[in-house]
Amino acid sequence: METKTASQSIAAEFELSLIRGGPFYRAQQAARLIRPNQWNHSRRLTLAIAIGWLPLIPITALFNPGGLVSLLKDYRVYSRMLIAVPVLLIGQLLMESRFRMVVRHLAEADLLGASEWARMENVIGVLKRLRDSLFPEATILVLLMVHTLTSFRNLVDVTPWLAYGVEPNLHLTPAGWYAVLVSTTMFQFLLGLGLWKWLLWAIFAFKLSRLDLRLVPTHPDGHGGLGFLGQIPVAFAPVSFAAASVIGATWRHEILHHGANLMSFKLPAIVLVAIIGLVAFGPLAFFVPRLAALRRQGILEYGTLGQIHSVKFHEKWIRQRAGHEAEFLAAPESSTLADYGQSYARLEQMRPFPADRGAFIALGLSLVIPMLPVILAVVPLVVVLKSLLKALR
Repeated sequence: METKTASQSIAAEFELSLIRGGPFYRAQQAARLIRPNQWNHSRRLTLAIAIGWLPLIPITALFNPGGLVSLLKDYRVYSRMLIAVPVLLIGQLLMESRFRMVVRHLAEADLLGASEWARMENVIGVLKRLRDSLFPEATILVLLMVHTLTSFRNLVDVTPWLAYGVEPNLHLTPAGWYAVLVSTTMFQFLLGLGLWKWLLWAIFAFKLSRLDLRLVPTHPDGHGGLGFLGQIPVAFAPVSFAAASVIGATWRHEILHHGANLMSFKLPAIVLVAIIGLVAFGPLAFFVPRLAALRRQGILEYGTLGQIHSVKFHEKWIRQRAGHEAEFLAAPESSTLADYGQSYARLEQMRPFPADRGAFIALGLSLVIPMLPVILAVVPLVVVLKSLLKALR
């Protein structure tokens, strides 16, 4: 009981909030965009759109009025500023809730002893210092600046609002410079920030997998008691959705304006799925050795007890059953053996990788939905609807 109380006190003190910290978070607090119990999504989204997207319209109208129509039709701009950026900002709340759930469940399920909670407190302290450090977010900004200076020309194409001239001597318009330096940087910074927070989760998962967890091979979740961790990859879905939206918008533009073939993106799509899957589910792999060993040890231990019980049952009710057949139906040994058999069957079905089917579905949808506009660029929506209606006849 004392151990449980200590566990709950530590969990209540921190709850693994990997989101509420760092220079960007503190800046939002100073601007009153975020409060202790209020995320103020409407203010944050409004400000992001007001900075990243709205200025493009007056800048284009003032310096390059002929490109205004192309700006309003450019799906790439919408995918970054009206889809990806809002999803990344709102997705921080999902990360927050999932990360907090981990330590809270560790305490409620009593998965750590008192001595291990002391080690956990040290891990939490390290994560808090990393979370609040200026260096990681400053590094993200520096890397973005270097990337922009060295490769911004790869972002330029013959789009009236974005650039003028003849390839390869294209020059950015004022709106093009704003898009590269402000709009794209805003999206990339939020994407990098999401990846940094996910790296903190990966560090925590690695440290947690090294602790002496109270795992049981016959746990009903089929993962020794760590099945709850399978819900964490869902928190990566907003990052996946945002990245896929921007990539899909670029592919759609290539198809519609540069004659690219849909199948030419087959290999990049496979690589994208592999990277998203590796990043989202990779931290769960830290628990595989522990759970695999737990299963092997469980098979030996439960097998030994099962052997002893089965031999006694066989001796009493098979070899020496003569004259005692009527007592068999009321004997407790038969139900005990059946119950033990179910426990052993559950043990054999234990899966060392604590992934959740719902997480796979969520990550899959976060990749498929943003890619629908790419498909519709090749197969018009009208054709798709007509084929569906035809199939229903």
